[in-house]
Amino acid sequence: MASSNRQWLLKKRPQGMVTLDDFEYVENTIPKANLDAGELLVKNLYFSFDPAMRGWMDDEPSYLPPAALNQPMRATSVAQVIESGNPDIAKGSLVQGMFGWQDYAISKPTDLIPTTPLPDGTPPTMALSIFGGTSFTAYFGLLHIGQPAAGETVLVSGAAGATGSVVAQIAKIKGCRVIAVAGGAEKCQWLKDDCNIDDVIDYKQDDIEKKLSELCPDGIDIFFDNVGGDILEAGIEHIAEKGRIVLCGQIAGYNNDQPQPGPKNLMHIITRRVRMEGFIMIDFIDQLEAAMNDLVTWVMEGKITYREDIQQGFENIPTTFLRLFSGQNTGKQLLKLAEPE
Repeated sequence: MASSNRQWLLKKRPQGMVTLDDFEYVENTIPKANLDAGELLVKNLYFSFDPAMRGWMDDEPSYLPPAALNQPMRATSVAQVIESGNPDIAKGSLVQGMFGWQDYAISKPTDLIPTTPLPDGTPPTMALSIFGGTSFTAYFGLLHIGQPAAGETVLVSGAAGATGSVVAQIAKIKGCRVIAVAGGAEKCQWLKDDCNIDDVIDYKQDDIEKKLSELCPDGIDIFFDNVGGDILEAGIEHIAEKGRIVLCGQIAGYNNDQPQPGPKNLMHIITRRVRMEGFIMIDFIDQLEAAMNDLVTWVMEGKITYREDIQQGFENIPTTFLRLFSGQNTGKQLLKLAEPE
């Protein structure tokens, strides 16, 4: 075991775009678990990076309390149990939880997000990527909120990301025609070639309004939006009667100094009798087992492909997080600290 616990703290709340100055590197003593209270001492191996983390940094009411200042930045990770006071989780086993940006953490039975063991044989990266929260978000958002039917047209923004790419592929599995919006030729080609998406719009090159008019003369039945801003407005403009808009994220506005102006065409929601609904994955926490069974089946059958962008090194944790907001990541953004022992 190391002699100290490296940590990246949330030093201050971002004003606009998150920067490296919002974090502070420190070293502290390794915490001690109270084994009599059922606690675990865990060592982090892999970190997951998600756009939602930017929202946790703001001091605003949300589905989780704001990330605390001068504490390790909240983050999901896969870790190995070093000491166990839980008879159901053995020393040496791999677990997933919100352990924060640090080498070592204490898992308590009272934690807001419970620590869960990885199924035997599950690679740590897969637990955070294709079998992680972003895929569950895609699954529940599309199937429970969007409710696709075979033959419908589905538009997905942020479609090359960890959530969007799974949404697009599940929509194909359900017999839908899928149009993906992504940024850059390489990401768009991956969606066409590997994910078998019907049509792809490159927002960096294409006129989205014009392309949607060409591709969807009868409108869009389901719009799964991860982006917000102008792309949300374009989706509303082309939504069909009785269409559904699934609001998953608004990464285009997460780092704005001021809230984004609302779409100016919301009257279409009324006149076309459209349902627009936001959701959080944890709303469906009691249905995770069924979702996992479907995802495992589809991945094993080759119906869902995915990519992992794995950076390395504790010193690179904040810069890896910032990759999410510049479009540098290709697939699920992860960072590796160590292999299991």
